[in-house]
Amino acid sequence: MKKHLHYAFCILTLLIVATGCKKNRDTETIDIGKDAFVSATSLANLTKLQLQAAATLKGFSAYAALVQYDVDFYQITYKTTYKGNKINASGLLCIPKGMTSSPALLSAQHGTMFSDADAPSNFPNSFTGFELFASTGFITVIPDFVGYGVSKDIVHPYYDMQTSALAVTDMLQAVKYYLKDKNIAFSNKLFLVGYSEGGYVTMAAQKEIETNTTDNLTLTAAAEGAGGYDVTGMLAKVATVTTYPDPSFFALFMQAYNTTYNYNRPLTDFFTQPAATNIPSLLDGSKNSDQINAALPATLPALFNPTFYAALSNPTAETAFKAQVAANSFPNWYPVSPTRLYHGTADQNVYFETSQSTFNKFKAAGSSQLTLIPIPNGTHETSVTPMMVDALQWFKGF
Repeated sequence: MKKHLHYAFCILTLLIVATGCKKNRDTETIDIGKDAFVSATSLANLTKLQLQAAATLKGFSAYAALVQYDVDFYQITYKTTYKGNKINASGLLCIPKGMTSSPALLSAQHGTMFSDADAPSNFPNSFTGFELFASTGFITVIPDFVGYGVSKDIVHPYYDMQTSALAVTDMLQAVKYYLKDKNIAFSNKLFLVGYSEGGYVTMAAQKEIETNTTDNLTLTAAAEGAGGYDVTGMLAKVATVTTYPDPSFFALFMQAYNTTYNYNRPLTDFFTQPAATNIPSLLDGSKNSDQINAALPATLPALFNPTFYAALSNPTAETAFKAQVAANSFPNWYPVSPTRLYHGTADQNVYFETSQSTFNKFKAAGSSQLTLIPIPNGTHETSVTPMMVDALQWFKGF
């Protein structure tokens, strides 16, 4: 009898310890999110039919047949970190209605934007296309990123790995707290997806989740498209060409690095006149990429200061800048979660070689669940839809 009582006592003790551990972990997750969460504001409630119509109207007709659910939309304001300080950031939360099972969480990262009006949290006046993922059965989170939405007065830290990552993970924590607080069910699966700058931000968030256990986030799978992850390789290629379809990207990139890393150099160090003088007003959030491109020189030798342009291909020049670029190119890490890299082979905005070099580096380092999916003859614009359709079906397989 004593033996049986001792056995029962041991089992009871283990159950209590296990339950206590689970409770502590859940409590930690809620506490992290509670600290991050600021507010939620209802923006819209759209039906399946309205979303199907929006998909067709906005050029996402390939998704229309996949739309299944009505969706509630909210602006989420949350705390994140920029240059070591806590700030308010924002994004869009999309919650499908009428599902019979608990939906997975999906964080979708948008491409490069210039106009404040395009921030995802300005929905329904703005539309990224990622909103449609919610209507296919995912609770979808779309961060504005620092520099847009409620943080629009900050210069967007373009291709800064750490700030990019935290904008995603902090919003996910805030959203998880909000969903728990409102008793909205969700599963333990988490997916990340993004294209162009969003592909880079997605990879940055993946690295943060996989390497920082204090986040209490577990990634199920990630899909990253045309993200220019090898920033060093991207700039090396730029040094060998004279034309580029979107000079606005480089205006944003150099202004971001100059501000984020406190270089505070005159823009004439990087650009010719009058571009150097005009760039701050071109990037004030009132203009889109087409307007900015039209106001900048059409060729790179005419855009860049000749000394700086020559320095891009000189290993001994601009060493501090290049070291920062290298630090943002995912050194000493590789993805361990199931990951797909997508890239159009005819992309002239973000070169296909940057995905190939990243894939090769990660595979050589030991990444065993990584796949590179070339999109034959795909440009930066035409590769978005085939990637998203494939990634969506892939996610649903989990």
